[in-house]
Amino acid sequence: MKTIAARILDQMKIPYEIRTYEWSEEEMDAVSVARKIGLPPEQVFKTLVVRGDRTGVLVASIPGNAELDLKRLAAVSGNKKVEMVPVKEIQGLTGYIRGGVSPLGMKKQYPYYLDQTAEIVERLAVSAGQRGLQLILSGPDLIRATGAKLADIAR
Repeated sequence: MKTIAARILDQMKIPYEIRTYEWSEEEMDAVSVARKIGLPPEQVFKTLVVRGDRTGVLVASIPGNAELDLKRLAAVSGNKKVEMVPVKEIQGLTGYIRGGVSPLGMKKQYPYYLDQTAEIVERLAVSAGQRGLQLILSGPDLIRATGAKLADIAR
């Protein structure tokens, strides 16, 4: 079964691989996912939904072994401050559930910020839009597919 995110890549003729893994509520963090799909944590990007005080909802992806730098994201997105969206709001905003948020194919197109390290990563993983599925593609291809704004947003 292809997810919306995979279909978008197909339409754009962007090469990718789908990796499946066993998921559990206790191990949905990017480091656990990296271990399960055989990639280093810095190549498994987690996608986070945040809300800015001026721009509203925006999305950011950062390496799995890093934390989102809220101050830097606020600065590059034109906000004074940004904060994580409560988990209970994620599905309504994106169409995805926690642990399965893909930067591709959300219900609405939000501004998307990608940590600048993605630009040089030959193989990275992002959620395919479903728990237990990851898309593996090149950083430049992810940037092209999403129209991401690159920024130094991880620490």
